[in-house]
Amino acid sequence: MKPYTAIFWSLFATAITVYLTMVFWSLPRLQEMAGGLVAFDLRPMGYSLPEARSLVSALGKAGSDFYLNVQLWLDTAYPGLLAAVLMMAFHKLASGPFAWLLEAGAVLTALFDYLENHAIAEMLRAGPDTLTEVMVESASNWTLLKSASSTLIFSALLFLLLRFAWHWFRHSKSQ
Repeated sequence: MKPYTAIFWSLFATAITVYLTMVFWSLPRLQEMAGGLVAFDLRPMGYSLPEARSLVSALGKAGSDFYLNVQLWLDTAYPGLLAAVLMMAFHKLASGPFAWLLEAGAVLTALFDYLENHAIAEMLRAGPDTLTEVMVESASNWTLLKSASSTLIFSALLFLLLRFAWHWFRHSKSQ
């Protein structure tokens, strides 16, 4: 196996492992600890001050500690891993300025996720009674930007994968 391919698949496997850990363990655990309320990370349309207060209040100390020390720790690894995988995929599937633009979009998506995580940590540390409109609006905006950027980047990836499959199918059929 070529080094580029081995690195890609190692990063991909690690990213998927972290993602599946969040999806099937830490995020459901947070939702359970919050009495059914959905974590900030899973609110692509953002959230208001009352919604943020409700979630932080429902989490309590144990839930906030779990969010800070488990979920956000996992979500510190994931954006960088995902950005690396996406950059490598875009490098192979696209070319020229389009590839550079998509790679920059992957990095920007990770940056938005990191900024969202930082803002969520700030809200959790503040507690429900000390949350401010500015804190929540900032966190919610990073969530919105992360969601929009992720949608664009994954749509581009899907398009490129479909284009690759189409060319591969046509080429293999002609031989």
